[in-house]
Amino acid sequence: MTSKRWRLPITWAQPIEGQKLAISLPVCEIDPRARAAGLSDVEIADRIATAKANLGDNLLILGHHYQRDSIVEFADLLGDSFLLSKQAADSSAKYIVFCGVHFMAESADILTSEHQKVVLPNLRAGCSMADMAILPDVQDCWQSLLTNLNLSDPAQRVDPNLPAEDDEAFLIPVTYMNSSADLKAFVGEHGGVVCTSSNAKGVLKWAFSRAGKNGKVLFFPDQHLGRNTGFSMGLNDNEMAVWTPSELPDWQQMTDARIVLWHGYCSVHRRFSVEQIEGMRAEHNSCTIVVHPECKHDVVAAADAVGSTEFIRNYVAQQPSGSVIGVGTEINMVKRLDAQYPDKQVTCLDPMVCPCSTMYMIHPIYLLDVLERLVDGEVPNQISVPTQTAELAKVALDRMLAIPK
Repeated sequence: MTSKRWRLPITWAQPIEGQKLAISLPVCEIDPRARAAGLSDVEIADRIATAKANLGDNLLILGHHYQRDSIVEFADLLGDSFLLSKQAADSSAKYIVFCGVHFMAESADILTSEHQKVVLPNLRAGCSMADMAILPDVQDCWQSLLTNLNLSDPAQRVDPNLPAEDDEAFLIPVTYMNSSADLKAFVGEHGGVVCTSSNAKGVLKWAFSRAGKNGKVLFFPDQHLGRNTGFSMGLNDNEMAVWTPSELPDWQQMTDARIVLWHGYCSVHRRFSVEQIEGMRAEHNSCTIVVHPECKHDVVAAADAVGSTEFIRNYVAQQPSGSVIGVGTEINMVKRLDAQYPDKQVTCLDPMVCPCSTMYMIHPIYLLDVLERLVDGEVPNQISVPTQTAELAKVALDRMLAIPK
């Protein structure tokens, strides 16, 4: 029975051009554990497969790379967050079940059509990094930077998409895809743009030209992606300052900076260290190291390659047979790559690293629950972004898609 389930079709999505929770997420009204009480893992999987078959073409299950195998086996598409949202928008499925975290489901709802319903199996599956930047804190930072640094709001421009003139100095907001819909909307409203881990350099180049030579970029929520991208563009330490909402800012640092980085970080990727890389090189002197740009800069500098989850997948695929590859990203993805390439040794840099804790909240019993309720005619755990928020967020997403790679 298990081998039969593993033959369910999975399509790898292909690239398309172009601390404490700070917010509270809604709680599921029905405890899905009651539905699965007394069921074995095999029985749960069989019922998921049955519900999926009953829903047929009306259903599209999206699985993020960081999901556990018992979720991935039922995914129709496997990829990273924005790519999956775009694939959902291109589909005709009525129900989009996003096996990811809250901001991913929001992005899917923003990009899909009105007849499509986006469902998150567990409404508690948030993202700690995304929750480190909440709208009131960002608004306070925004106003402080405008006032104290004598910068202008791009929203005052006739066309925020145009490059700044020599005598203009704007503050351009850039948000990582790993952020809430209301922050994407804030960015869209104020002449800014969204970025991903694969296009951050092109997006920052766009933002600098809109800021002007005396302007600045406010980058949130991940300081490490912003810093690593800044260094890759030739900036130095003095041209990047960190804004922490709970601390008084050093205004001289803010004045000198070209990028103001929010203090956020990924709790998984910050675990990787230079010592781990050095240890692996000592054990395997011909190994190669690839890490995600959410890692700290010293880790990125010590690695052989850095890139998004899709980049890491392609990097591993391109290495010759017999290669030993150390990977600095989430453990589920690393283990899956190691299984996919038995002729290579693909190892997580941190053998003690835990799976992404919020992604891990998507347990098979939650997937079973929402699928069987969809079969019964309910639309459980629907993620619905308010219309005005969605429209402004889409402005920021569309700006990103218009930037050449």
